[in-house]
Amino acid sequence: MSNEMEKLYNERLERYTTANKNGKPDRVPLRIFAAEFVAKHAGYTAQEVTHDYKKAFIATRKCAKDFNWDSTNINMIYIWTGLIDNIGIRWYKIPGIDLDPNIGFQYKEPKEEDSAYMKADEYDLFIDSPTEFLANVWLPRTSKFMVPVGEPNTYRNNIAWLKGGIGMMQYLADSREAISLLKSERGVVQSVAGILKAPFDILSDKLRGFRMISADLHRRPDKVLAATEAVTPYLIQNALASADPNKLLPVGLWLHRGTMFSDKVYEKFFWPTLKEAIIQLWKNGIQTLWYGEGDWSRWYKYTAELPEGSIIYHVDKEDIFEAYKHLGNKFCISGGIPNDILAFGTPDDVRDYCKKVINGVAKDGGYIMDASAIIQSDAKIDNIKAMTEATLEYGVY
Repeated sequence: MSNEMEKLYNERLERYTTANKNGKPDRVPLRIFAAEFVAKHAGYTAQEVTHDYKKAFIATRKCAKDFNWDSTNINMIYIWTGLIDNIGIRWYKIPGIDLDPNIGFQYKEPKEEDSAYMKADEYDLFIDSPTEFLANVWLPRTSKFMVPVGEPNTYRNNIAWLKGGIGMMQYLADSREAISLLKSERGVVQSVAGILKAPFDILSDKLRGFRMISADLHRRPDKVLAATEAVTPYLIQNALASADPNKLLPVGLWLHRGTMFSDKVYEKFFWPTLKEAIIQLWKNGIQTLWYGEGDWSRWYKYTAELPEGSIIYHVDKEDIFEAYKHLGNKFCISGGIPNDILAFGTPDDVRDYCKKVINGVAKDGGYIMDASAIIQSDAKIDNIKAMTEATLEYGVY
């Protein structure tokens, strides 16, 4: 790593971490989460970067340099076909296989009880031992190759377990190398380290599905509550184990289902265990990047209960100026640049909106420039360039 690149990296790290702590750095940081957009800019299809994650790493580094980002995630295209094929996972549609080569991967939501990856009468199995249930029941059920405990073992089952483990180790090792190159070649900071999920989202996303969890809230609410409480310690431990050992980078928290239910459901089933997980990370000196997908403005009173500085609050669909009014005194705010402007607006539209946000939210620090949601391939390259230009022009303190 050259002295010049090390200096640039340290400047960006200081800028990013100061803003995360709701402080005022030298200027507003550019922390960009981009998925298939990086492929588009680098000349790859969605199929190419999904099948070969090293191309996704290369594309991200190219974007980080070309758009002068302070921070990004080395790969927001989470699906790697090699690992999916090794395990035989059923719940994804893959570009170039199930989809057009230029369309990003899609998640296949269970729609009926028969297709749910955890059945209604299996709550107690999950509550008694989430790890055993996931290994013995859930994973074999989601795989084309693995067999449940109790059924005759097969050669293909053994190979799927072996290749799945090797594949994950390979991906993580290559990711660490890619993060190192992002630092040494581009002077760019990795945005997050580690991952946390809301306990309720685990049930809804990966086990029961939206329709079934909606019914469970009425038919077996005690089981739903007990299941969220049972899985919480495991999610906390996973986040702690994968977090930045230097405690400079936040743990990523992508939130999905909380906006889709009533106030009573949020208050009883979604919020308590999520709050516990965030507080436990904060007690260990680790911030959480609250990346709420959708409009979370109904829940400001709950979010405000969290310890000051414990989260970076990312804005997607809600009004960023309202979010700042309610939460900006306690937490750093990020995002809020609408993806539809990035996709359908002009560079002048983007610059004007970025200026408006910087003037309204960032005047005292504690703001990080980013799109409202992860940037997909519909964003215009000139508009992403305009985000950088506006930040560098209007975001200096």
